[in-house]
Amino acid sequence: MTSNKYPPFFISSFVFLFAFLKLSGQTFLYKIDFTDKNNSPFSLSNPSQFLSPKAILRRNNQNILLQENDLPINPEYLDSILNSGNVSLLNRSKWLNSITISTTDSSLIGLINSYSFVKNSIRWKKTKSKFSEEKLARDFTKVLPEEIQRGSKNQIDDFNSIPSKKLNVAGFDYGPSFNQVNMINADFLHNLGFRGEGMLIAVLDAGFISADTMAAFDNLFQTNRIIATRNFVDGNDSVFKSATHGTYVLSTMAAELPSLIVGTAPKANYMLFITEDILSETIIEEFNWVSAAEFADSAGADIINSSLGYTTFDDSTQNHTYAEMDGNTAIASTGADIASAKGILVVVSAGNSGNGPWHFIGVPADADSALTIGAVDASKIYASFSSKGPSADGRVKPDVCAQGQGTVIATSNDSITWGSGTSFSSPIMAGAAACFWQSAPGKSNIEIADFIRKSASQYNNPDTLMGYGIPDFKSAYESLTNKIFTDTDSFVIYPNPFTEKLFVDYYSTDKKIISMAVFDVSGKKIMNLEKTLSEGLNRISIEKNSLSGNSPNILQIKNGAKTVKEIVIKL
Repeated sequence: MTSNKYPPFFISSFVFLFAFLKLSGQTFLYKIDFTDKNNSPFSLSNPSQFLSPKAILRRNNQNILLQENDLPINPEYLDSILNSGNVSLLNRSKWLNSITISTTDSSLIGLINSYSFVKNSIRWKKTKSKFSEEKLARDFTKVLPEEIQRGSKNQIDDFNSIPSKKLNVAGFDYGPSFNQVNMINADFLHNLGFRGEGMLIAVLDAGFISADTMAAFDNLFQTNRIIATRNFVDGNDSVFKSATHGTYVLSTMAAELPSLIVGTAPKANYMLFITEDILSETIIEEFNWVSAAEFADSAGADIINSSLGYTTFDDSTQNHTYAEMDGNTAIASTGADIASAKGILVVVSAGNSGNGPWHFIGVPADADSALTIGAVDASKIYASFSSKGPSADGRVKPDVCAQGQGTVIATSNDSITWGSGTSFSSPIMAGAAACFWQSAPGKSNIEIADFIRKSASQYNNPDTLMGYGIPDFKSAYESLTNKIFTDTDSFVIYPNPFTEKLFVDYYSTDKKIISMAVFDVSGKKIMNLEKTLSEGLNRISIEKNSLSGNSPNILQIKNGAKTVKEIVIKL
């Protein structure tokens, strides 16, 4: 397991100050909005002060310009608030230019509001209650006991009768989890060698009990792929507590337990964040969500998965209305859209309210730029609990669906069982999206989401239950590469034209030897080599000095009696 140490830029620019007061009497919570970021010691010309190299690279790759909301909150403003009296900082948001604070002295808010740099303050009520399954079961944002449909002994034994699927390239034996992976053809990407390597997924959830000790995550921890942890509720780095909901969610992406469960991105890197307070339901959790999304952005996350959602709260005056499901009103939805504007693919659960009085999507599922995921069963049929669209302003929601009913998940006692909820369909999709994006690093988050939607089963006829339907990542990859992958050999040549190296991704149906040759325009052979291929994806690189000049060259690939020739250009 990795130590939870952060890069130096976090130490200087993202030191989260939490000093929770253990005082008698009532604690008051406030959101403080600032007027500006004037006279900031941070500068857009020096982004390394507040963004990691990976975050800067993501912006550069997608031609995203730095904006004022990238700048941290003015430290002088923050210090003035914290020095005003008995005040503790809970979380901060540079995107919203706001902080949340707690105090046992409500009279201090008058002083705070008098500061010229304070735009306004909002008091948020928070009522702590005892842990109650009845309370937690009211919506999908919590650790739903009924989400985990504990299998009977016969059901568990039935796992052994489900044919497992072994893939020679990826080496994965999916066991009972094969259906949820294969339904969207994520195993096709694995078979091509795209398993999430190098991709960074931030998981925003309620807790990850036992994730650090489970056999399903042994490879994840042993290879140091947990990049960071953060608890935005308690103000520390401890996330392997509070709830098992995040553990189950993580297993659909990151688990690697042969013959039982393999996630959709088993080789990706992950950050684990707690934003959800399981003992209460207040709008402050949306602010936690935005703070975590900012942390993910600054650390260079490619994808955010959030199996959380908000509609009603302990304080009914904070409740959302359906009219607010317009993608631009709620705090977490605003944060999701900003995260997307920074180049992150934001994947969120639609919600589990399909059978209830509030049957619509919640927050941040309504966000304009979020990829909102509904649920289907193992037979690709709409799951009745999955929250319905459209958004209040008439957009298609959910965007797409994955298996969220009868989903195979790993449990904290190193066993597997079934669970149901869009809490699971969302990470299944997020993991597959990571593998797909890995295959197309030059694409933007918006382009990746567009490929996913267009590959879905009812793209030309979306509805309010399943949106554009169930994506097909094989189809998406074929659209991306302009190649059709069948049961026969196929290959992709890229980039073409090229400057330094030319790559040939050759998908072989079995082990074989092929010959490759390069000819100049006169027909003179300037390169010849033989390659021994393994079954599955083989990546072959050709150096620029193997081709002649700037004129077109002919690349010939010969497989037995079959010969294919393509024009390639070196710039």
